[in-house]
Amino acid sequence: MDQSKLAKAEGLLFISGDEGISPAEIAALIEVEESEVIEILNELKERMLAEDRGIQLTRLANRFRLTTKEVHADMYKELASSPIHGGLSRAALETLAIVAYKQPITRVEIEEVRGVKAEKALQSLVAKLLIEECGRVSGSGRAILYGTTSYFLDHFGLENLDELPKLAELDLSQDTDEETDLFFEKLSTESEGDL
Repeated sequence: MDQSKLAKAEGLLFISGDEGISPAEIAALIEVEESEVIEILNELKERMLAEDRGIQLTRLANRFRLTTKEVHADMYKELASSPIHGGLSRAALETLAIVAYKQPITRVEIEEVRGVKAEKALQSLVAKLLIEECGRVSGSGRAILYGTTSYFLDHFGLENLDELPKLAELDLSQDTDEETDLFFEKLSTESEGDL
């Protein structure tokens, strides 16, 4: 494998950040066929898995990005729960779960499920880029519909919403204060298969 092409692809993956980059975009930028880009991405993925590295290559839809490895998840979880990173409140986490499973959904519908007001939780989730306005209900009032963002998928290590754990699989009987425990175990595992 041509080392300069590997280096160029890795650099493009780094620069693309959270947005990621498609094989077609990489092919155009390093002037190779898309099939060769797939080989390059597979080689990068294998190297990152085999070597003692803190990052890995992951795929979201047809875009690729560099992410951290699950083996260090406890350390990242600790960082995320530190006061300076301002985690999610219990109300925000409940609201996020409702939006994730019932989207698109209005504020009123969320409040019916939760039994309490959800305006502040929604504002917090929008500010943290986990949910967004995804339309309006037709008819009078035209209430805002909310749905999850691509950042939500990335944050929980999902390629798409079909990978959300089924509600029956979740053990909701445990009462815990850590914001990521609801989704973390089920959503942080990455596929070991080829790209």
